[in-house]
Amino acid sequence: MAPTGRVLIAADKFKGSLTAVQVAEHVTAGLRRARPGLEVEALPVADGGDGTVAAAVAGGFARREVRVTGPLGTPVTAAYALRDGTAVVEMAEASGLQRLPDGVLAPLSATTYGTGEVLLAAIEAGARTVVFGVGGSATTDGGAGMLEALGARFLDLDGDPLPPGGGPLRELDTADLSRLDPRLRDVEVVLASDVDNPLTGPQGAAVVYGPQKGASETDVEALDAGLARLAQVLAEVAGPDAGRDVTAAAQAPGAGAAGGIGFAALVGLGAAFRPGIEVLLDVLGFAPALGRADLVITGEGSLDAQTLHGKAPAGVAAAARAAGKPVVAVCGRLAIDVAALRGAGIEAAYPLTALEPDPARCMAEAGPLLERVAERLAADRL
Repeated sequence: MAPTGRVLIAADKFKGSLTAVQVAEHVTAGLRRARPGLEVEALPVADGGDGTVAAAVAGGFARREVRVTGPLGTPVTAAYALRDGTAVVEMAEASGLQRLPDGVLAPLSATTYGTGEVLLAAIEAGARTVVFGVGGSATTDGGAGMLEALGARFLDLDGDPLPPGGGPLRELDTADLSRLDPRLRDVEVVLASDVDNPLTGPQGAAVVYGPQKGASETDVEALDAGLARLAQVLAEVAGPDAGRDVTAAAQAPGAGAAGGIGFAALVGLGAAFRPGIEVLLDVLGFAPALGRADLVITGEGSLDAQTLHGKAPAGVAAAARAAGKPVVAVCGRLAIDVAALRGAGIEAAYPLTALEPDPARCMAEAGPLLERVAERLAADRL
């Protein structure tokens, strides 16, 4: 049990119910209802997927908006965050599933072109470091669209530009990265992702994530073949020595992130891969906030096996444990046992389903339920 001192809330969103900012607000309300006057500091977090820009803005970054190309080619308004020469760019803002009309999926033709336009906007606004959060994508184009927006060319056998999307990549004959915006050479790009899949193969972008983007079995085969062709052509045009690096990058952890945009970032932008939550904690100033805390509350919508593999709560817990600070979690549902939870550095979890077993009602009433959970947490821990 922690002393009644300062509590740090560092939780991710409850997907489909609450943003990370809203989670912090409801937890704060519940804690203070149980312990009036309690010192609470909120630092909403994200792991590089959707919600990353919102977490950066909540942490003091300025929100910038830009009109770009959506995954289907129609214009969308995408946001990025900027502070002191560091930009946080979330590919889902321009090229995510959230940008598709309801019920519309386009696994073969969805493009990352708009993400490249957001990156350009950030560079033009003065960014010299880009934290590139990838996740929640509607695309499986290997990042070809993004690179095209930055100046690259991808041509078929007739010398014509390929149509957008991952499907046409099977027809790729040659590529030219020499026209990439020269300002990219002076920009450090950090690929922030919780996904460590390679580009192709049984654990690759198309096979593992294609179906959730609407890809049929036939589509998955076509997309995987297209991604393999992209890697082959980029290796060929790079030459023997650099080509080996391109081939290695295709199998590197994170290359398969967000439909293969991780591969494009590694090869075309010279990005360095880091677990998304580690990057975001650094950028948001987690360490100083942790130093001020007596108890850390983390969480996300579902605490499950995926949580233990690079998701935000696991990253928060690891950092807190290293600093000797106790951690508890709030969540919509708890799907791992106590041993796994404690192995991740989380002493206890408080799921909404303990108060309301119906998942649909939990999602619909997440805010009030979370406040009640926080009251119970305060009674137990403070």
